[in-house]
Amino acid sequence: MRRRRDRKRWPLVMVALALGLLVLGYYFYTEVRPAVIFGLRPDYAHAIPFQPVPLGLSSLRAEECGTCHQAIYEEWRSSIHAQAYTDPFFQAYWTKDNRIWICLNCHTPLENQQPTLITDIPRDRVEKAVQVHNPRYDPEYQREGVTCAACHVRNGTIFGPFGDSVAPHPTDYDPAFRTTAICYRCHNVVSGPFQFYNVGPCGTYAEYEGKYFMQQKGYICQTCHMPEVIRPAAKGGPLRHGRRHVWRGGHDPEMIRRAVAIYVQAEPLKPQPGETVTVTVTVINAGAGHKIPTGDPDRHFTVEFRVRDRDRHVLAEQVDTMGRWILWQPVIVEVYDNRLLPLASRDYQFTFTIPEGQSDLVLETQVRYHILTDGQHAMLREKYGLEADDPYRFLIYHREFPLNTQLALALEKQQLDSRLACRRQPETSAMFNPFHG
Repeated sequence: MRRRRDRKRWPLVMVALALGLLVLGYYFYTEVRPAVIFGLRPDYAHAIPFQPVPLGLSSLRAEECGTCHQAIYEEWRSSIHAQAYTDPFFQAYWTKDNRIWICLNCHTPLENQQPTLITDIPRDRVEKAVQVHNPRYDPEYQREGVTCAACHVRNGTIFGPFGDSVAPHPTDYDPAFRTTAICYRCHNVVSGPFQFYNVGPCGTYAEYEGKYFMQQKGYICQTCHMPEVIRPAAKGGPLRHGRRHVWRGGHDPEMIRRAVAIYVQAEPLKPQPGETVTVTVTVINAGAGHKIPTGDPDRHFTVEFRVRDRDRHVLAEQVDTMGRWILWQPVIVEVYDNRLLPLASRDYQFTFTIPEGQSDLVLETQVRYHILTDGQHAMLREKYGLEADDPYRFLIYHREFPLNTQLALALEKQQLDSRLACRRQPETSAMFNPFHG
């Protein structure tokens, strides 16, 4: 009899356990686990407070600034800062995240640009924030993304890196413009509860190498991302040692190419049919003062080898990945990180036995930089409205080497081409790359 009663109770116990797990799961995801992939910090938990228009100006629009600061305005217009809100990838990812308000605090950082005001964030749960209508919201101004006033305007005064400015509006000197502090707010996003990153989801600032680049070379973020230029800051002004407002970085393939050095070796140097050849591609973080890739956790490199015959058919291939591997559910755990520290290098090897009788094979080697994976790109297009054809992966390096006795000559030519390319780099680029040539 007892066994029969136990058999009858067992389904009820299983149902009760299942319901209990569902309740616990619901509670975890709604009350414990953060709704975003980063934590809050006081300086970016709220928008930059509303800024009035300084005396002497008619608006805070970037175009208004451009009437006097024309060169700076044109550079800003071409920058990713100007596209921080309109960028199709941001819009698709933001849609995926239910257009949660916190993202705007870096992508449209001024209160003037945001449709709601945040009056309270209970327990730092962004999805439970108390929002009220912002009567001074300007939707057109929102489209300017990280606009001039986001960095330069506070309380009716325009701040900058010079202490002797003469202008038709109030100005003042802020030493932060000559340090990395000006970049800190948005480029050092921290981890939140139940998020176990090695640094943070977007921790470029925290990754910055403080010994060689900072102490010996005296570099700051602006050294590479806002190259120096001598010109008037405004029409009719004196010549100044200023900076270009371009902020090229992880979205710019040319900037990536300048940061990465590639060196290729082979053994034996003159392989014959029937021999096994080993090719080593060395990837060096030669010019970035932080890890590469950096920024968004989805960014990664692939180092690719392909052996092709005379008809371009692939006979063998190998693809290695450099980036971060992150478990996103049920908690965020950074499982592995093989990105390159500043001035560090890594060897990627490929071994292939050349078939007898074939001396016309070619080894294709290439390095590609990816903003996101193919699967993520497809997901954004299919589910979250990504329609633009913006490239999301870029070819950083590509060479083909004959797998025959001409291999040594091809390797020597590749090294010569690299040295010549390094010498042709624009002098305005401050990026240091000792391994190019």
